[in-house]
Amino acid sequence: MISPKYFIDTLATNGIDFYAGVPDSLLKQVCAYMADHIDNHHYIITANEGGAVGLAAGYYLATGRIGMVFMQNSGEGNAINPLASLTDKDVYNIPVLLLIGWRGEPGVHDEPQHVKQGKVTLPLLDVMGIRHALLSKDEAEAQQQVEDAVSYMTETNEPFALVVEKDTFSPYTLQHPKENALTLSREKAIQMVAAAIGKDDVIVSTTGMISRELFEYRTAQGQSHEQDFLTVGSMGHASQIALGIALAKPERTVWCFDGDGAVLMHLGAMPVLGSLCPKNLVHVVFNNGAHDSVGGQPTVGLDLEFLELAEVFGYQMANSVNNEEQLADVLEYLPKWVAKKDGPYFLEIKVKKGNRSDLGRPTTTPLENKRAFMEFLKASK
Repeated sequence: MISPKYFIDTLATNGIDFYAGVPDSLLKQVCAYMADHIDNHHYIITANEGGAVGLAAGYYLATGRIGMVFMQNSGEGNAINPLASLTDKDVYNIPVLLLIGWRGEPGVHDEPQHVKQGKVTLPLLDVMGIRHALLSKDEAEAQQQVEDAVSYMTETNEPFALVVEKDTFSPYTLQHPKENALTLSREKAIQMVAAAIGKDDVIVSTTGMISRELFEYRTAQGQSHEQDFLTVGSMGHASQIALGIALAKPERTVWCFDGDGAVLMHLGAMPVLGSLCPKNLVHVVFNNGAHDSVGGQPTVGLDLEFLELAEVFGYQMANSVNNEEQLADVLEYLPKWVAKKDGPYFLEIKVKKGNRSDLGRPTTTPLENKRAFMEFLKASK
């Protein structure tokens, strides 16, 4: 395996000292090392991967130095637009080093949302005309690959991608984690809200821990999962899925269980939702200021006033809570208000970082989840 320090030192030796992107579980060791050793003007966690490409391009324009963009392979979709219309040789011809975690690699067991992305990771790079290499797990070979990549980018001004398999980097623990002083766990908050919804209501939950914790709550309660659409992929789009359902089923109350990182990734979804004013939609954001599913790297979620944003974006009512007592108080009146169909309603729940080490994953397949959910939606109230 490659030491994160060795890898970053190798990049620096080859003139790469600017890093931007969205954390990934296969890159969490490198991200943790950068967080501990690189200032926040040279190591930036962006809202989405396309934004990271833009940052790297701007850094190159200002300095003539190549930047690195890190991402999970699911982020290729967000990055394609600027890679095709900004950095490509047929446009501005700007070099960028891409470091891509290969989730769903063919032949390697992974969660269902990564399977298709794993199959198309390399073909997408081929279609984009981006030269790439599978990063070696041998440090000397990896060093040579970095040198070759930098030589190629310097000569051609074109991007180059290093694709990272599972267990490429050796362990590294974040030495200076950004903690918050909040006491309410996300899992407890999810349980409280899920217990308060109506028997005919539905939930669209975002990717990562939120869907996993909701699924385990239903199982622990002996309940079926038909009321819940678990958005195990498509980070940042849960609220738009919920919006589509709410517009088509105005008689149903639709709850969106979202995360701060997911909301920030596609923040433009909120004003669209607010402008359409679905009166039957409740947007709940569990905000811990972190990308919990991929190593706990920070977001700017707790630095933002989501409540003010919701009000500006057209939500008809908004509230923010940060402990169990406040949440219990809100849940006393929220279902009654929601029943009046006067939404959309926004609820931010500030929670502490972390999750149970034994937290399971959904035992139903995405197809099974979809079918059961659609059947539930068809049923008359």
